[in-house]
Parts: sequence; structure tokens; C-alpha cells
Amino acid sequence: MAIRLEDKKAIVAEVNETAGGALSVVLADYRGVTSGDMTALRAKARAENVRLKVVRNNLAKIAIRGTEFACIDEVLVGPTILAFSMEDPGAAARLLKDFAKEKEAFEIKALAVGGELMGADQIDRLAKLPTRHEALTMLAAVTQAPITKLARTLNEVPSKVTRAVAAVRDQKQEAA
Repeated sequence: MAIRLEDKKAIVAEVNETAGGALSVVLADYRGVTSGDMTALRAKARAENVRLKVVRNNLAKIAIRGTEFACIDEVLVGPTILAFSMEDPGAAARLLKDFAKEKEAFEIKALAVGGELMGADQIDRLAKLPTRHEALTMLAAVTQAPITKLARTLNEVPSKVTRAVAAVRDQKQEAA
């Protein structure tokens, strides 16, 4: 089906805007996946703030020019779905990795982060990144640890003094 020039320009602008604000992108081949499964995938993607785009490869190549995802140009071959992570760099990787486990026909092609193109075998590297909430929790735990240790140390001083005084008292009572 032919697409009008105005529609092509709108598609390119939309994908370019999405790519400009994304933290990472994962590319996958979706041949053999039913439309019902794709609808379910899109619903999960919306919940995790991942934007899925199915665009003709030549339009996608034009759209990613000038973005950090220009490196994916060479893997835009055949039917491809683009999954852009908007808030959490690992969100799209986790989403598509889990979906690929469920659906054999769904195959991850490549991924890109920070202008670096990685193969499908590197999906775990991105999928295992902590979410923003997990990273903030780890940071809070790391910054809180020295304060907690200081409080415990300061709390031990009166306890040690009390034990020393009690030991001296016991010693004097035994001597008397």
C-alpha cells in the first residue's frame, strides 16, 4: 500500500522525536507473531513506558539520522519492530527478552545504547540493568551505611563504659 509523502514525513518526524528522547533501542524480527500477541506486547510496553514502532526500514533510516541511534542503520533489514526505552534504559530489553522467551517466532536482532550497536547476545547486559527505583534504593543504602556504622560505634561507647564500671564494682564487692 502506498503512503503519501505527507504521511511519510509525519512518520519520520514521529520516529525521530521518539529516538531523540530515548535512552536505548532494541530491534526485533516479529514475523510469525500473531496480531493478538503483538497487541498484548504493546499493552505491556505502554505500562513500562516503552514505545514500539513498526516502520518501513527506509523511513526508519531517515528518522534515526542525527540521533545517537544512527548506528542501527545496518541492521534495519527485513520486518523490524523498534522498541525505544524512554525512562529506564533496560526496560525495552527486559520486555522484548521476556516476550522472545514466550514466542519462538519473535527474534531479537540487535540493540543500541549511547551510540553503541550491540548484538542480540548482549541483551542480558542491558536487561539486567537496575530500574531507576532500584538504582536509587542502592544509592540510598550506600550513602546510609557510613552513618549507620557511626551511630552503632557511638552507641557502643556507653555500653563499654557501663560494662567496665560493672566489672570494677563486681571486683570491689568480691574483694570486700
